[in-house]
Amino acid sequence: MTEFRTEKDSMGEVQVPKDAYYSAQTQRAVENFPVSGWRLPPALIRAMGWVKYACATANRDLGKLTGTGKNPLQDDQVEALLQAACEVADGGLADQFPIDVFQTGSGTSSNMNVNEVISNRAIEITGGDRFLKDKPIHPNDHVNMGQSTNDTFPTAIHVAVALEVKNSLIPALQSLHTQLVEKAAAWDKIIKIGRTHLMDATPLRLGQEFGGFARQIELSLGRASRALEAVLELPVGGTAVGSGINTHPEFGGRVAAVLAQKTKVPFVEAANHFEANANRDGLVECHGELKTIATTLFNFANNIRWLGSGPRCGFNEIVLPERAPGSSIMPGKVNPVMCESMMQLTARVIGNDQCITTSGAAGGNFQLNIMMPVMGQTTLESIQLLSNGVNAFIEFCMQGLTPNAESCEAAVEQSLSMSTSLNPLIGYEMAAKITKEAFAERKTVRQVCIENEVLSEEQLKEALDPFRMTEPQADG
Repeated sequence: MTEFRTEKDSMGEVQVPKDAYYSAQTQRAVENFPVSGWRLPPALIRAMGWVKYACATANRDLGKLTGTGKNPLQDDQVEALLQAACEVADGGLADQFPIDVFQTGSGTSSNMNVNEVISNRAIEITGGDRFLKDKPIHPNDHVNMGQSTNDTFPTAIHVAVALEVKNSLIPALQSLHTQLVEKAAAWDKIIKIGRTHLMDATPLRLGQEFGGFARQIELSLGRASRALEAVLELPVGGTAVGSGINTHPEFGGRVAAVLAQKTKVPFVEAANHFEANANRDGLVECHGELKTIATTLFNFANNIRWLGSGPRCGFNEIVLPERAPGSSIMPGKVNPVMCESMMQLTARVIGNDQCITTSGAAGGNFQLNIMMPVMGQTTLESIQLLSNGVNAFIEFCMQGLTPNAESCEAAVEQSLSMSTSLNPLIGYEMAAKITKEAFAERKTVRQVCIENEVLSEEQLKEALDPFRMTEPQADG
């Protein structure tokens, strides 16, 4: 049975779990928002720890924490505050952040949750009693000094998103790009048939097809970089409405500099704090890039699924690794499960973009957006899905993917689109006639041309050379 202690805030007394590091405001939020059971993502909590560390560092260096204001701290208390913030930033005390995502739209409940945990942990570090009602290291006066939820919570979202893109998504996409470049080079001599509208088209090389996939992922890497760039401006320093009330003029710039130094991400203070507090357009832009990456990955995985279809009655031009039995009733059936996983998770990311767009457009009124927790959670979910999905696809699909050269090449000679290369020699109308005759009589284009003596043997051999068809011809 859970034991409780009594804590007090400006609204009165609250019963808080006896050993919790959080206090009254956190407990109120737990009781107010029994909605989804989804807590804020760990990446966002860690980022809030970094923001609190940077804010305390700036206030220390500006002489604010140890100054002449109300309840100045001693040097050892400042160091304890910094240590506690670092513990949160490093993922410590992770079970002390129980508030639901669907809470107050500014994130005030979670900001105070972090303030309370850091306050009580810092008191404990100094050897004090964290259960005292009068906090010697106060969650508002010291941990939240020079701050408002309205500027620090979106700052934490930007920090978390940037770090996850930098450390998770970009490396995953880089690895996938490397795999595709290697396969494009290794499979460059394998001729296969092209397909447009799902119908037979002119030949290309399997390596060329995979080179196209590689370019898609190369472009996705650029989009990931732009997603990161969209969140580099930090609102911190604007406090409640962007005016910077109750903070030092240098505070925002100093906080951004500390965060840039600690994270190795080039964060900067917002150019205009009124814009930075009021709007989450940068996050909307960021997620728009993530949505485009998801669109690319869906398309790529679906193409891999089609190319591996079969094994006897489909294309079967590549062989996918067997990961699991594919049917509860059909013995021996194996399905393209990694492709299907990728397609599902990217569909989720594409859907998430609607949540971000709506939250950015309708959630911002005057000096504040009031849908920030769900925007932070949703963006981080999208990054996690894309990063983990790509890594799993590499390990369980790409690394074991092999070409089926025999299947690729078998369809080339049968393709009616081989007649395309005859256009420069006999004209479109005659080539179309040959194509229709070949289809009607179940013959190849080459057979019809030979029977009707359309071209000389040497001309026909050159014109219907499938490898020659995979590249531009200067004499064509």
